[in-house]
Amino acid sequence: MSKRTIFITVFFVLLSAVFLGYASMVIKGETGTYFGRERLPVLGTPGHKIKAFSFTNQDGRTITQDDVMGKFYVAEYFFTTCTGICPKMNANLEKVYKKYKTNPNFLILSHTVDPEIDSIAVLKQYAAKHGANSKNWWFLTGTKRELYKMARESYLVDDGTYTGPEDFVHTQWFALVDKEGRIRGLYEGTKAKDIEKLNTDIDRLIHE
Repeated sequence: MSKRTIFITVFFVLLSAVFLGYASMVIKGETGTYFGRERLPVLGTPGHKIKAFSFTNQDGRTITQDDVMGKFYVAEYFFTTCTGICPKMNANLEKVYKKYKTNPNFLILSHTVDPEIDSIAVLKQYAAKHGANSKNWWFLTGTKRELYKMARESYLVDDGTYTGPEDFVHTQWFALVDKEGRIRGLYEGTKAKDIEKLNTDIDRLIHE
C-alpha cells in the first residue's frame, strides 16, 4: 500500500470519527440543538429534578414518581372553590388536554392547595366538570405540607416557605416536565400567549 493510499485512508477515518462525535453531541443535546432544532432549556439549578412524591388522585389511587417516569406532563396548583384565577387556568388546561390526551406519554397533574376541602369525592366531581380522564389528567391531594413542598422545591411555581396550617399557595404558573423529571418551561396559566407557547413547547418536547 502506497503512502498516499495510507494517508487518504487515515484522513477519512479521522474525518468519520469527528463527524460521528459531533452527531453524538447533537443527539445528546450537548450543543443545545437536536438535529438542528433548538432544544428547550432545562430550568432550575444544575441537576434539578422533580423529587419523589406520593399523592392520591380523584379515583383514590396512589400516584407516585414511578407513575410519571418516562412521560412528560404539565403540573399546576389550584383549589376547587377558587373564583379567581383557577377557573381560567383550568379552562386553558382543558384546551391543552384536548390537544394531547391521545398521546400515551402525556399527563396533567393538578394539585389542590386546599386538601381539607378538596376531598377525593370533590376532586372527582371537579375532574368530571372539566372532562378529565383519570388515565392522564390527575387531580391530586395529600398533606398540605407535602403539596406545598412540591410546588416550591420541585416545580418552582411558588417562592414562599411553609409557615404552618395558615400557609397558602395561590399560583398561576404551570410547569412543563420532561420524561427525565426536569422542568423545561414555566407558563402563566391565565394568559393565552403563554398557553400557545406551552403547546409549542410540548410539540418540541415530543420530538426531542
